[in-house]
Order: sequence, then structure tokens, then C-alpha cells
Amino acid sequence: QLHLVESGGNLVQPGGSLRLSCAASGFTLDYYAIGWFRQAPGKEREGVSCISSRGGGGNYADSVKGRFTISRDNAKNTVYLQMDSLKPEDTAVYYCAAREGTYFYCAANDAGWYDRWGQGTQVTVSS
Repeated sequence: QLHLVESGGNLVQPGGSLRLSCAASGFTLDYYAIGWFRQAPGKEREGVSCISSRGGGGNYADSVKGRFTISRDNAKNTVYLQMDSLKPEDTAVYYCAAREGTYFYCAANDAGWYDRWGQGTQVTVSS
């Protein structure tokens, strides 16, 4: 079976850091664009960042620019989201999503563009 599995979510204090991982199971991420999305209680799902299959793109939502960094390690079949200077408003369930067949493009805030999703990992920023 083909799965995306997120991990790394946790409770962290404001100003802290977390690194989320999105690992593929049953398929290789080499030819997939990956997006990170998040959804807070009572809010719509929003795009956080994305990276193309060639490693370019690196698009970010304005709310996380300069604080979050997306990267990929195809050898480990994993995409990462490094989150620094976390704020309480970053609290949400974070999801990764994948779409095959693109090289230099990823959709930063279009959840419908992706066709595979993970189950999510909870990030809570609170003192």
C-alpha cells in the first residue's frame, strides 16, 4: 500500500523549534511534489509550504516566511519542514500531501492539486 506518514509534531513553547517529517511508504518520492498544509480548530486548511520534485519551489505562506524551511532527502524518501520561532498561531494539525509527475512546480495553497495525503501530526505551541 502507498502511504504518507507525518511525524515530529509535539508540544513546544513559543519561540521553540520542531522538525516535521513526511515519509513515503510503498513508493518513492523522487518524482513527487510535496506540500505541507495545516488546519487549526475551526479554521480552513491552509497551505504552509511546498517543494517540487526537483527540489525547487520552496514556496511559503506569508505567515511562515523566514521561520519555516522545507527540504527533501530523496535518499531517505522523506521531506522535512523545519519550523523555527514558533508562535501560538502555528498550532494546528500539519499534513503532507504529494502529487506525481511534476518537475519544477508545486502548488503552495491548492489542496485539490495533490492526490495523496498523510494522516497528520499535531503541533501545539503554548507556554
